[in-house]
Amino acid sequence: GERAPQNPGGMRFRPCIDLHNGVVKQIVGGTLSDDSTAAPKENFAADKPSSYYADMYKADKLPGGHVIALGPGNEEAALAALKAYPGGMHMGGGVNPGNAQKFLDAGASHVIVTSYVFKDGKLDWDKLEEVLKVVGKERLVLDLSCRKKEDGKYYVVTDRWQKFTDLAVDEETIRSLESKCSEFLVHAVDVEGKMSGIEKDIVAMLGDLVTIPCTYAGGATTMEDLKLVKELGKGKVDLTIGSALDIFGGSVKYSDVVAWQRGEEA
Repeated sequence: GERAPQNPGGMRFRPCIDLHNGVVKQIVGGTLSDDSTAAPKENFAADKPSSYYADMYKADKLPGGHVIALGPGNEEAALAALKAYPGGMHMGGGVNPGNAQKFLDAGASHVIVTSYVFKDGKLDWDKLEEVLKVVGKERLVLDLSCRKKEDGKYYVVTDRWQKFTDLAVDEETIRSLESKCSEFLVHAVDVEGKMSGIEKDIVAMLGDLVTIPCTYAGGATTMEDLKLVKELGKGKVDLTIGSALDIFGGSVKYSDVVAWQRGEEA
């Protein structure tokens, strides 16, 4: 189907729908685990279905956002959101060559992949090629979600953001991967959901390095963060605000963010 324009000239706000056990939630990223009995720290759990948010993003012309399934039990809710905004959202979380087409058929403009293309902490180029064969570069987003290690560098983390890989988010990595996908999504996991401010050095690094569309997520707390990311990211890095939005129980007015976006487009 037709796809919404991604990043036509300048920075954009990118919305999100994070799903956990089939419910739209905002959680503290660093508290996810594989243990189904150990609940992550939640900032918000919605009483409205995933499609409610997708309908809203569609009505407000906010393409290129992401639906993220945090663990199992989210497929139905994910498909409902994708169907509500055809061509308007990316799908991530547990995506692999076997299920990618199902999400694209349901209306995802792109699929987002991380864990599948890593094996034993290393990027597996064969697995990446396998994904590319199924979805094609134009519809693939690579998620470089990362956390800081003692050496001061950021490394990609996989498996619900618990497992460190040996892939640093740096110039070499970005150069080697930007020819393999259409966009990057970068969650700064250490600040994800904490509403304590963005990781400025990640945004600045992305602004210096990226030549393809890129979305940063993690820690955005105020409207000022939109301006900050625009500045640090040199207009090349889009921003997702999650927990801080009033539609997810926070204090930043979603309507103000939509108005900001309209101003950027003017």
